Amino acid sequence: MLAVAVATCGLALGPSAGWPASAVPGECPPICDAIPDPAWVDATAIPLYPAYRWPGLAGLAVTARAPRFAFEGLCASPPVAGDARDYAVAARAAVSNPTGQWQLQVQVMHWRGDTSWGGPIATATLETARARLRDCQLTAPQVSPSVTTNEPQRIAAVISVAGQRVMHTYLLADPDNSTIAELAMWSALPTQVEWPAVADAQVLDVLAAPLCDAYIGSCR
Repeated sequence: MLAVAVATCGLALGPSAGWPASAVPGECPPICDAIPDPAWVDATAIPLYPAYRWPGLAGLAVTARAPRFAFEGLCASPPVAGDARDYAVAARAAVSNPTGQWQLQVQVMHWRGDTSWGGPIATATLETARARLRDCQLTAPQVSPSVTTNEPQRIAAVISVAGQRVMHTYLLADPDNSTIAELAMWSALPTQVEWPAVADAQVLDVLAAPLCDAYIGSCR
């Protein structure tokens, strides 16, 4: 039933709803037609900041049309019928580095409107991502995912590709503001910079915190 609801809401949120093609930021709530600057994680809190001095992400962000999670490329995940992400307000910020160095992608996806339906869409989208991580070796046998945090609204995983590449991915859904945030970092092996000992909860917490400021009144 939830999948049907997601598909139905997705159709309701499609371009035929009459929203402007070129949207502008607004106060969230009640209206937000783009990802507001405060929604982006503080660059200094991203893993490996001392080595890479990540820039402010709001200045790098571009609109993400039909956004997908970074791990789906590694896992060769098939398309999702009626994917609700196609109708989200979404933006992506990425930093590319030379081979052997860590690459960075952060995405924020937000479903406009009443959180009574937007929240379940965000939660259902995260559940689909969880299932796709679980099925990763079925769709890409050379890929080995290891889920390190598996909570109702938060996921973290380390994904290895046959000794060629490694990815750390963090995903969280906040149904109180109908939003999903993703942080993914990956590198070809061997890595030139060692991955730090950082707790999943620390990364997920700093990824979640800006959403409270960006989507006003959404956090209790």
